[in-house]
Amino acid sequence: MNKKKATLIGMSAILLWSTMVGLVRAISVELGPVGGAATIYSASAVLMFFIAGIPKFDSFPRKYLYAGGLLFVLYEICLALSLGYAHNSRQAIEVAMLNYLWPSMTILFAIIFNRQKANLLIIPGLLLSLFGVCWVLSGDRGFHPGEILVNLRSNPLSYFLAFSASLLWAAYCTVTVKTSQGKTGTTLFLAFTALALWIKFFLGTNPPMHVDWTVAVYVAMAAIAVGLGFAAWNIGIIHGNLAMLATASYFTPVFSAVLASLLLKTPLSFYFWKGAFMVCLGSLLSWISTRDRSTKRQDPGLSNT
Repeated sequence: MNKKKATLIGMSAILLWSTMVGLVRAISVELGPVGGAATIYSASAVLMFFIAGIPKFDSFPRKYLYAGGLLFVLYEICLALSLGYAHNSRQAIEVAMLNYLWPSMTILFAIIFNRQKANLLIIPGLLLSLFGVCWVLSGDRGFHPGEILVNLRSNPLSYFLAFSASLLWAAYCTVTVKTSQGKTGTTLFLAFTALALWIKFFLGTNPPMHVDWTVAVYVAMAAIAVGLGFAAWNIGIIHGNLAMLATASYFTPVFSAVLASLLLKTPLSFYFWKGAFMVCLGSLLSWISTRDRSTKRQDPGLSNT
C-alpha cells in the first residue's frame, strides 16, 4: 500500500476515536452510565468480529492475554463510566481531559518498567501535561487551586475513574510492548469489556434505558469509531509514516474536545483550550524525549492505542 495513503488512513483513526467522548456521554444520558457503556462495547465487539474475525485463545501469549486483557477491560470500563457519571456535559469533557494524561504516563511507565531511554525533556513534558489538566479543572478563571478542589469534590468518582483510566492504559501499553509478541487482542478484549459491563448492569440498580432512533445511530457511530478506528490505525502504523501518526495522535485531546463540544452543544472557554493545548504539548515533549536514543525501538506510546 502507498505510504501516504496508509498514513491518511491512520490519521482517520485519530478522528474516529476523537468522537468517542461526545458519543459515550450522549449515549450514557439516555441508556445510563453502565447500560450505555455495555451497549457501546457490545456493538463494537460485534463489528470487530466481522472486520477481524473471531480470535483464537491459543494464538495469544498467555501473559498478554491475562494481564493485557485485564488492564484493557478495566481501562475501558473506567473511561466509559467516568464520562457517564459526570454531572453534565462540560464536566464530562473535563473528565476526558484528565484521561488524556495517558500518553505522558505511558512514556513514564516505559522508562521505569521497559528501560526506555529518554532525555531531560521528559521532565517539562510531564509537568506541562499535569499543569494543563490543572488548568482545565480550574474552570473559567485560569489556574486556581481552590477551584480545582471544588471541582474534584463535586464528583470525586468521575475524576478518580478518569485518572485511573490514564494509568491503566499506560500500564496496558507497557505490558503490550513486553508480552504481546506483535499480537493484538482488541476484538477479544472488547467482548470481555462488554461482558463485564452487562454483569455489572444486571447485578446492580440502574436507571431505565430510553432507546430511540437517535440513540441507535449514536451507538452505531460509536461502534464504527472503535471498530474502523482500530482497523485504520493498524494499517497506518504498519504501512504509513509512524512519526507523523505519533505527532498527530498527541493532539487527540484537542480534536476530542472540539467534537465533543459540537456534539454535546457545550461551549468551552479560552482557559479550557489553553489547558488542553498544554496537555497536548506536554505529551508531545514526553514523546520527543525518547526519539533521539531509541529510533529503532517500538514507540512506547503507540503500542496499541
